[in-house]
Amino acid sequence: MKPTSARYTIFLLMFLIALINYIDRGALSFSANAIATEYHLNKTQLGAVLGYFGIGYLLGSLCGGFLADRFGTRKVWLWAGLCWSVLEIATAWAGEAGMALFGGSALMGFATLRILFGFSEGPAYALMNKTISAWAPDNERGFALSIGLVSTQAGAMLTAPIAVGLILLTGDWRIMFIILGVFSLLAMLLFSRLYTDSPAQHPKVNTAEHALITRGQSASAAEGTALPWWKFFTSRTLVCNALGYFTFLYITFTLATWLPKYLQDNFHYDLHTLWYVAMIPWSGACFTVLLGGRISDTLMKRFNNLRIARNAFAVVALLLTALCFMAIPLAGSAAAVIGLMAAGNAINAMVNNVYWSVVIDVTPKASVGTFSGITLAIANISSVLSPMLSGWLAQHSGYNAMFIVTGCIALGSMLAMMALQPEKKHGLSVRPQAGYPHALPRSMTE
Repeated sequence: MKPTSARYTIFLLMFLIALINYIDRGALSFSANAIATEYHLNKTQLGAVLGYFGIGYLLGSLCGGFLADRFGTRKVWLWAGLCWSVLEIATAWAGEAGMALFGGSALMGFATLRILFGFSEGPAYALMNKTISAWAPDNERGFALSIGLVSTQAGAMLTAPIAVGLILLTGDWRIMFIILGVFSLLAMLLFSRLYTDSPAQHPKVNTAEHALITRGQSASAAEGTALPWWKFFTSRTLVCNALGYFTFLYITFTLATWLPKYLQDNFHYDLHTLWYVAMIPWSGACFTVLLGGRISDTLMKRFNNLRIARNAFAVVALLLTALCFMAIPLAGSAAAVIGLMAAGNAINAMVNNVYWSVVIDVTPKASVGTFSGITLAIANISSVLSPMLSGWLAQHSGYNAMFIVTGCIALGSMLAMMALQPEKKHGLSVRPQAGYPHALPRSMTE
């Protein structure tokens, strides 16, 4: 019997929901100028508006993985998607709500709504990792991760034309949020009809496909004892990996929140130009996030050494990323600045696959959701720090300081990635199986 391909539908559905998740969160950056003008916000206050999302996002990512392990991925994703869709629509009236409920403070209105919105969106990537651990055989894990993770770069790139297009088409930034929220609700309806927590529950998975997935996970299935959440912090590899992922998200949030405003302030781009110029720094990353997984797998095949495939690869990429961003203040033209941003972001995206692979590789399957959530929560400190610190730096020291600090943070994470021990299974005493050096998943050794 030929296996069905329902798992690929799940992977594509995962990509779609994560893509919508990213576009919804990034749309505010393209209405930032209009919001700042309407509510009289300076750069520091605008940075706060952009950063409040990260407070909720950090908490949501931490809770999402735990809730998925406890109640199931489908239930948590449906509730999260419903909430963020409604809150996206409500963003249209955040300023008015703040003035009515918080003594005339529009800033407090945006703060409250963006924290709740961030909490709703926070579980998405922990849920994605949980989905992959259930649906992907080990030899397709890198492919499945790449499909899910490319949503970050694709979402960031598509946010510009979609958000700007809706603003220009309707002439009102509020209508943009309403349309995006309604589309998210429709996507979650599709999700509810097609998604199940496991292949065994899916009506379109035949016996052959179910066997293909379960046999392909045989190495990890024996490692199913869940660990207490605090065990995460006893693993040097998991903690350092989370610190490394911090830089990826710091750069992502810096560009996602401040790139439109930076281009408008420094190079006087209007919305008619911004919709395509703001896509450029994300264009290369859409391809390199896929290339990074391939490079890591190739290094593993060539050297049969996870420290080369994980540590060394990440260290080199983060060093090059840091150099690109630290060179931006020396660039003499808009083209050079945008080119360095694109190069730095593309190189940074190459390591994205590594961070999530390390969690799956060293963690018992029953704890993947919880430990993915903790990883995301630690890294998502950047989602608060990046917009707020960037706004403060832009206000008091200029935009060049923002890029220098970004490069320095990449160097710090480079040091953290040197300390990984990805060949050590956390909390396990499982002997290596035939064909599985160091008890690694098949995808890491073939």
